[in-house]
Amino acid sequence: MNKEKVNRVVLVGTGAVGCSYAYSLINQGVAEELVLIDVNEAKAEGEAMDLNHGMPFAPSPVHVWSGSYQDCGSADLVVITAGLAQKPGETRLQLVEKNTKIFKEIVKNIMASGFDGIFLVATNPVDILTYVTWKESGLPKERVIGSGTVLDSARLRFALGQYFNVDTRNVHAAIIGEHGDTELPVWSHTMIGIEHLDTLLKRKEDFKKECLDDIFINVRDAAYQIIERKGATYYGIGMSLVRITKAILNNENSILTISAYLNGEYGQNDVYIGVPAKINRAGIQEIIEIELNDTEKEQFSHSIQVLKETMKSVI
Repeated sequence: MNKEKVNRVVLVGTGAVGCSYAYSLINQGVAEELVLIDVNEAKAEGEAMDLNHGMPFAPSPVHVWSGSYQDCGSADLVVITAGLAQKPGETRLQLVEKNTKIFKEIVKNIMASGFDGIFLVATNPVDILTYVTWKESGLPKERVIGSGTVLDSARLRFALGQYFNVDTRNVHAAIIGEHGDTELPVWSHTMIGIEHLDTLLKRKEDFKKECLDDIFINVRDAAYQIIERKGATYYGIGMSLVRITKAILNNENSILTISAYLNGEYGQNDVYIGVPAKINRAGIQEIIEIELNDTEKEQFSHSIQVLKETMKSVI
């Protein structure tokens, strides 16, 4: 088999998020090889065995095994979901010091393998840990990506689809900023089908603009609500990570609200944060600078300041 034609994905962390990602990846037939790495080697072995037993029903063959950091050397993509999970009542930013220490060790081990692909980070606080991964790896900023607000944007699209009784796939809406409490909805660019949100609200009196605030609050706080009920969130983020993976491996030039490094875009510098960006086989091909209204600019600037303040303790 010619390795140049095989997409190898390495997953570091076989907890609930990692396994949800692996399960979705196999069911969507996105990669040809999937390597599972975990500090608990027996857990990684068991997950690989379990996933392999479903292979007769997969859309295409995937070679799955539990491996080591050496397997990263020829990987196209390394996805990191390892780290401590968010506890009930704990914010994503409160995880920062604990997971930064873990990440520095993981990235060092990965780079020692000769890895020269793309990093995709999902562990919280994702914006800060993506920055840590970029700094520790020495890779170009375009090849270090965080899951950002892809899941938040999906939650918003789902909620708006329910409210307007429209297929969620026909809702075009985005949340940007920190993946956390200071994120913001970009109402000024929200489309329901091919109709602008403001136009729809004027045309249909049944729908109220005031309801949008409640919709956003429920989206922003969705993780807390899910954690309170079932202990963790993993299906949504697992599928979000597969969506990003497809955009990379299939060279799609898709626009997704991932965590990207700003170097002058939006008038900001030296921070990873959720913004719309064009994704392809090279990683981040372009950051899309949309025109924000004054309120959105203020909220976005606040989100960045909160992230930078929190980063001071670990960077």
